[in-house]
Amino acid sequence: QVHLVESGGGSVQAGGSLRLSCAPSSSAYRADCMAWFRQVPGKEREGVATICHNTGSTFYADSVKGRFTISQDNADNTMYLQMDNVKPEDSAMYYCAAGWRNPQARGFMSTVDYWGQGIQVTVAS
Repeated sequence: QVHLVESGGGSVQAGGSLRLSCAPSSSAYRADCMAWFRQVPGKEREGVATICHNTGSTFYADSVKGRFTISQDNADNTMYLQMDNVKPEDSAMYYCAAGWRNPQARGFMSTVDYWGQGIQVTVAS
């Protein structure tokens, strides 16, 4: 069993920056792909960004393109989400996920093996 531990959330003013981290409980664990999702109360969880080390590809939601950057440290497999020029509509609970994404399919992950516990991001206007 692998746990994904998120950190780096909190409150920030609109236009500011935050960096989220997602660390696997075992540094030896490497998923084919990892991703960030977010959810606000009353709405479905939505994909934000995906990174796949096996293809070297990244994938972003249109709403965050040009503002958010997903990356991964190959040394310990920690995943990051650099959030710049944040907006109030970015406020949500952010979850990291590990699994696999079919490059031929739409969507941010095809199979999720593990979820993080979630971390809150609040953007004040």
